[in-house]
Amino acid sequence: MSRIRSLFEIKTNRVLNVYCTAGYPQLNSTLDVMKALQENGADLIELGMPYSDPLADGPVIQHSSTIALANGMTIETLFAQLKDARKEINVPIILMGYMNPVLQYGFERFCKEAAAVGVDGLILPDLPEYEFETEYGAIIKANGLDFIFLVTPETSQERIKKLDSLSTGFLYAVSSSSTTGSDKNMTDVNAYLQKLKAMQLNNPVLVGFGIKDKQTFDTACAHANGAIIGTAYIKALEGTNNVAAATKAFLEGVLK
Repeated sequence: MSRIRSLFEIKTNRVLNVYCTAGYPQLNSTLDVMKALQENGADLIELGMPYSDPLADGPVIQHSSTIALANGMTIETLFAQLKDARKEINVPIILMGYMNPVLQYGFERFCKEAAAVGVDGLILPDLPEYEFETEYGAIIKANGLDFIFLVTPETSQERIKKLDSLSTGFLYAVSSSSTTGSDKNMTDVNAYLQKLKAMQLNNPVLVGFGIKDKQTFDTACAHANGAIIGTAYIKALEGTNNVAAATKAFLEGVLK
């Protein structure tokens, strides 16, 4: 059983997945950020691989990617940083990114090296379902990695069931069809999450986009297994010289 699936066996609700950009705020911040997240209550760590054209990301995460790239972050550097991460990091690690840099690195090589450094799963929003089924899914599975698909309020029930059947680990419920960091009408989000819950999907559901504080986290958790926070945490790290203190203060505000 994967680390992600094991987590959901132990903890069925209020699962907190926190997104951070690898190489932000400093190139060598990655492990410090991960340790601080683990120590202060994050159940999953979603590591963003910075990319110059991140389609699903809002301005805050785009800016963090720009800084990380300027700092010198690459996939090679990230894998080097993660080489000994499992000596200290016990929570599941997910890599989130886009197909272009992964394909340039070599998809099979990427999956093999990700697994070797203890990565548990992948989120690649621009990997189409057809290509996943016909080409890339087998490589991901062969390397023991979970793959998480995204669904939105506009995704049909038929397609939700299909993506749920292809996903392992969990299903990522995007709260609305916008970019990360946008404010959401949580009443509409509730109706959408209730619909997903009624479908009795195979995978646990984590909701993301617009989750930023205790109120939105609690609301998301009322109808899902947990939530994903990204933009608000990146903002909390902006300009800080003390990743541990900034992370502690931020997560206390969400989980208190």
